[in-house]
Amino acid sequence: MARGPKKHLKRLAAPSSWMLDKLSGTYAPRPSPGPHKLRESLPLTIFLRNRLKYALNGREVTSIVKQRLIKVDGKVRTDTTFPTGFMDTISIEKSGEHFRLLYDVKGRFTIHRITPEEASFKLLKVRQVALGAKGVPHIVTHDGRTIRYPDPAIKVNDTVKFDLEQGKIIEFVHFDTGNSVMITGGRNMGRAGVITHREKHIGGFDIVHVKDSLDRTFATRISNIFITGEGSKPWISLPKGKGTKLTISEERDLRRRQRASEQ
Repeated sequence: MARGPKKHLKRLAAPSSWMLDKLSGTYAPRPSPGPHKLRESLPLTIFLRNRLKYALNGREVTSIVKQRLIKVDGKVRTDTTFPTGFMDTISIEKSGEHFRLLYDVKGRFTIHRITPEEASFKLLKVRQVALGAKGVPHIVTHDGRTIRYPDPAIKVNDTVKFDLEQGKIIEFVHFDTGNSVMITGGRNMGRAGVITHREKHIGGFDIVHVKDSLDRTFATRISNIFITGEGSKPWISLPKGKGTKLTISEERDLRRRQRASEQ
């Protein structure tokens, strides 16, 4: 084996959520090491070129990014393969646009435009609560942030609302039944709903049961659950479809109705 980190990514090995075609090249942009895992992230190149169509090729992406026009979570990023991930805010101040990276119900990253007010904060899932050097308490979140001296009531799996300008926690919501959630992994990725029940399995994976707005219930592992707000009202705006998964026949009927209304 070669030594050192891998620097390439074959196009066929890229995550399917990027929606790259097979034939327009051998390689895909490999995300740099950063706050999100390779298979749970979307490099800036794909966001600007393949999603927003602001660039025709990688060279144009580089020239956009190097002009320091793109901010991720309020910080200028000049790396074309910077890994943006779930809940990240991307701001393009020159065009006055703000986006939040969320999943659609098919588990793909979707373009979700948000207001400047909503772009000033993000939600973070608490992965770890620990004491650091000299007994300083801190939490570690899903995007690799370490936040010192949090509220002592914050526990693992809770969600905190994080102000990006001040770098402080505004409020938090506990992992509890009746709170709204979004699914970040597994078969139900991108679906939104309300927690109805949690099964504890000693030595195994805790299973959480969720009910969506159409009263359909589904279950997933606790690691795939991301609390988005207290009660049934989420703190963030949801993308088109509002996280409600339709069956194939319902999707077909919806398309037919839309076509009929256009004619």
